[in-house]
Amino acid sequence: MTTLVIAEHDNAGLKGSTLNTVTAAAQCGADVHVLVAGHNAGAAAQAAAQIAGVSKVLHADAAHFADGLAENVAEQVLAIASGYSHILAPATAYGKNILPRVAAKLDVSQISEITKVDSPDTFERPIYAGNAIATVQSTDAIKVITVRTTGFDAATTGGSAAVETIAAVADSGKSAFVSREVAKSDRPELTAAKVIVSGGRGMGSGDNFKILEPLADKLGAAMGASRAAVDAGFVPNDWQVGQTGKIVAPTLYIAVGISGAIQHLAGMKDSKTIVAINKDPEAPIFSVADYGIVGDLFDIVPQLVAELG
Repeated sequence: MTTLVIAEHDNAGLKGSTLNTVTAAAQCGADVHVLVAGHNAGAAAQAAAQIAGVSKVLHADAAHFADGLAENVAEQVLAIASGYSHILAPATAYGKNILPRVAAKLDVSQISEITKVDSPDTFERPIYAGNAIATVQSTDAIKVITVRTTGFDAATTGGSAAVETIAAVADSGKSAFVSREVAKSDRPELTAAKVIVSGGRGMGSGDNFKILEPLADKLGAAMGASRAAVDAGFVPNDWQVGQTGKIVAPTLYIAVGISGAIQHLAGMKDSKTIVAINKDPEAPIFSVADYGIVGDLFDIVPQLVAELG
């Protein structure tokens, strides 16, 4: 029984989500192999070889893997799938784009966003916006699984797995890379940040989000937002935290002017420490907060910044 992890990477290195997925794979039992499908991605393959618990890295190199097109990566996975009992990928846009194609071609049921491995065939995953946990048992010969990365610690380094070059499948010809617009920021990436400062509809406007910047600067934090703030056009879409946004679990999450709709709570309630600032003492956000401050955010946030020196 061997488990395959599909590495998420940018050719130069691995994404942090891959490390969390390896931890989940190790709990499925037996050996863990990692597939790095990319172009000139030798550095990413070597990084995968250094992950503790990985016994082999499969490196498929071709120009049509350069941009991670799901049609091509899925075909590469299918070419080697018969040798594995489990195929795992992170439940990011990358993994969610690839694995449904793999599951469909293998004629098996995908198990999505697991947060716990009970046994090699039994897994836990959140349902109803995280308000219930479903225990799912699979009898499929090959189990195709996406992993909610916040549910597993990142695997450590220190491994020395062998890197094996495998034949790359041909370009499927079904899609082509056109362009990419990358948002640049000096702040940490939202899903990897240890501290997040998020604003909600209570901020009132996009300009008012500037009030949060000194607090985020003091804490070295990423900036986030609720769906209500994003839908109102206050901040960009990639700031959204929640069921339909990004799932986060930082060490510290500060929710400012966020009422706490169920969809938002589903995306951040696993944070280690939650601080809520809201003028409504009945706001649902206080039900998950470790510390709550009832008051006007426009007074409280500058006071917090001053206290931080």
